[in-house]
Amino acid sequence: MDTSAFHRVRQDFSLPDGYPRPALDEAERAAATAPAGPRRDATDIPLVTIDPPGARDLDQAMAIERVGDGYRVHYAIADVGAFVVPDGELDQEARRRGQTLYLPDGKVPLHPPVLSEAVASLLPDQTAPAALWTIDLDHRGELVEARVDRALVRSRAQLEYQTALAEGHESIALLPEVGKLRRERAVERGAVELQLPDQRVERDGDGWRLALRLRNNTDAWNAEISLLTGVAAAKIMIDARIGVLRTLPPVDPEAVEWLRRSAVTLGLDWPAATPVARFLNGLDAARPKVMALYMDATRLLRGAGYTVFDGAEPELSGHAGIAAPYAHVTAPLRRLVDRFATEVCLAVCAGEPVPEWVRTALPTLPALMEASDGLAAKVDRACLDQVEAWVLADRVGEEFDAVVLRVGAESAEVFVVEPPVLAKCAGAGLAEGAAIRVRLTGVDLDRRRVSFAPTTTLVPGRDGGTEGNARD
Repeated sequence: MDTSAFHRVRQDFSLPDGYPRPALDEAERAAATAPAGPRRDATDIPLVTIDPPGARDLDQAMAIERVGDGYRVHYAIADVGAFVVPDGELDQEARRRGQTLYLPDGKVPLHPPVLSEAVASLLPDQTAPAALWTIDLDHRGELVEARVDRALVRSRAQLEYQTALAEGHESIALLPEVGKLRRERAVERGAVELQLPDQRVERDGDGWRLALRLRNNTDAWNAEISLLTGVAAAKIMIDARIGVLRTLPPVDPEAVEWLRRSAVTLGLDWPAATPVARFLNGLDAARPKVMALYMDATRLLRGAGYTVFDGAEPELSGHAGIAAPYAHVTAPLRRLVDRFATEVCLAVCAGEPVPEWVRTALPTLPALMEASDGLAAKVDRACLDQVEAWVLADRVGEEFDAVVLRVGAESAEVFVVEPPVLAKCAGAGLAEGAAIRVRLTGVDLDRRRVSFAPTTTLVPGRDGGTEGNARD
């Protein structure tokens, strides 16, 4: 298997190789200098991180405690602002990059590893500067009060998603309880969430293989804490009439009715009185028909962007996927906009003016992030397409089990169960949610494309009709 193609992906998208020397010099000087300004000493809080195995760019650390009949969430976020000189060489390079890009054979980091994987990261047993959020919730998990302060923190342990709760660390003993409450409140608000598993590339000896990563409870509950923090940050900025929000227009009622018709076609029971958020939340993501419906439901969540405001609340402040105003503040090591939104919140909570360099930068962020998001999506898809071509290169003519996810006039998007491949399948008249047999008709390694055609065999489904296993 020729793994040099990931190098070609980097070339195709003109990804930077290394960091420019002036920016790297600035980062190295910052890494060797103690963060300036007063900070709260919060090293006594028993924070822990939850991340993928081997991760070193650790943005978040948490500890949750019970306070009366409610809860207090301590959420430390890496304070990148402590190391980046406004408008300096490092700042300018980070703005050009926008976010960390993850490829199977390595990353293209937003910030140099001397910061993002060392002194600025919330690594265990390391005292590090942080933006420390203190968020109080009532007994139902509703937000009562939140603030953020510059602090020094010290993580006690680096836990992994698959084993974090099993390790029984006291700092996250309440995570399932709080995570469930927050999810219940989100459904009540009308948050539209699609629980689609991830298609991933993993090392396989000297080569690569495709795998599915299903979302587990730790993933979901951990995400609720991040979302909670983003909601708290949005409220702080809206109240102060300055900031940058992650926004998504309200769901179009006609799109919901279209999705209802799709559910009927797929044989999924959707009671008339059940709101879309509660219906989607109650589905079993492992069922092929549900996967097909989730693919259709992505049409509900279109138009995401960043909204900047200064002096008045923006016309669009909500995020339909969350059903509340929301801001990105929890991943500043890996995403540019989080540093600026965090600086706004820190200034507001300290009763200080928002720094002029932040105000000046805010209007530029939507375009920077839109370009960065687009590039990240293309790079991710190119890597997946390349590995799909590699693993299927010697299997042209073979048949595979597949599930039809989305139908077009002359072709359909199908998910091949094993190996997990998402691809186009030629042929008209295919039915969404149906499980079919497909034949691999071609593999183009240079163009990173695979092609399938349906056979005449349909595979019986588990709950009537025809279905199998699927994902996006």
